[in-house]
Amino acid sequence: MTASGPAPRPEQAADAETLYERFNSLEIAFTTHLHDAVFTVEEARALRGDLPGAHCKNLFLKDKKGALYLIVCLEERRIDMKALSMLLGAARLSFGRPELLVERLGVEPGSVTPFAVINDVATDDAAVSVVLDADMMQAPLVNYHPLVNTATVAMAPSDLIRFLDACRHTPAIIDLAPATRP
Repeated sequence: MTASGPAPRPEQAADAETLYERFNSLEIAFTTHLHDAVFTVEEARALRGDLPGAHCKNLFLKDKKGALYLIVCLEERRIDMKALSMLLGAARLSFGRPELLVERLGVEPGSVTPFAVINDVATDDAAVSVVLDADMMQAPLVNYHPLVNTATVAMAPSDLIRFLDACRHTPAIIDLAPATRP
């Protein structure tokens, strides 16, 4: 957010409808569940009821050298940032500023999702690196926001990977247990 309000969303940023069109063009099966806006894992837990599949959280991070990461993990993981830095071989990690999130991924805090790489069209070394939790990828379905926090999309993990590959963001699938606090 800027001093005067939310950071402006890039005009070229995809919206949920554009995202669904991309899924359809890739022949990705998905189900959308509409709900009230959620901003935290706790709010999502309270609203989702019996929604099947792995429920996840997304961390938009920047290291001290400027590299950007999108960490997508099971919602119950408590990530130790120092251990994650070591696991990834990254310089000290911190959360990316909301303005940078909007600039790079075209989404606001609370709507962070692996699908936001549809908006990361950088061709330089600043492209966001996607890291997926290996345990999460073992679930039959994974759930993420479709660029807005008023819906949840469920799909097979293999379709998530196909989507990310199609967006030129081949993910690293990593066991994040060594970077998880008890």
